Amino acid sequence: MKAINSSIRSGLAVLGCLFAVDAAVAHHSGAGFNADEVIEITGVIKEFQFTNPHTWIQVIVTDEQGEQTEWSVEWGSPNRLAREGIRPSTFPPGAEVTMQINPMANGAPAGGFIAARFNDDTTVGNWRD
Repeated sequence: MKAINSSIRSGLAVLGCLFAVDAAVAHHSGAGFNADEVIEITGVIKEFQFTNPHTWIQVIVTDEQGEQTEWSVEWGSPNRLAREGIRPSTFPPGAEVTMQINPMANGAPAGGFIAARFNDDTTVGNWRD
């Protein structure tokens, strides 16, 4: 009976490790962003998704021809951002904002957050001049 319990425990330990490895592999990286390029987008905040595992800021950008494109800007986890003083109200819907981001390498309207500047010159993040 003792050998069976030991085998069951060993099997469960191996199974637990497999789940942990699977979760670690499933977590994505910032490899899709072009870290060598910084662009600025200016638009109106549609939504700040302050949810795990990463926050997202949806920004409606209007180009010179009046065409609107929704940009998705990925940021850190809510837990980490909250420790830095970021709250769901930091990016209120309807606020005009200019953001510096690392754009997607494939050209999609998305990127990784670097910084934001609001019309009242309030900045969030590490604005690069």
